[in-house]
Amino acid sequence: MLKEFKEFAMKGNMLDLAIGIVIGVSFGKIITSLVADIIMPPIGLLLGKVDFSNLFINLSSTSFSTLSEAKAAGAATINYGLFLNNVIDFLIVAFVLFFIVRYANKFKRKELPAEPTTKECSFCMLAIPIKASRCPHCTAELEKV
Repeated sequence: MLKEFKEFAMKGNMLDLAIGIVIGVSFGKIITSLVADIIMPPIGLLLGKVDFSNLFINLSSTSFSTLSEAKAAGAATINYGLFLNNVIDFLIVAFVLFFIVRYANKFKRKELPAEPTTKECSFCMLAIPIKASRCPHCTAELEKV
């Protein structure tokens, strides 16, 4: 069983998948930083200096001015601002991946149709090699192509 697992783990596809996951996680961190540090501050400023990461609904009876205060106190909160940041993260990642796949598909080599290797005998209608000058089935003499 250990030998089978080693063969499975060392297959090229498995290694490609592992590399893809590591790159994907790193890409996710970059996108999270892009959203939190670059995109959301101007949007918050346009919407009246709102910090989306600090938007929450307090479910406890005590009042808290920031999410970090509520978390430090152990209060139950619904963190819809963090959820909005994560939705924007997802949309950006999905948008970027859409364009990557779209352009990758454009650059794929378009397969040309294979040249035919057989032709049909005009007398017996059976398939024969394209270079044949006489049909092996009915022995009819064929036109040269």
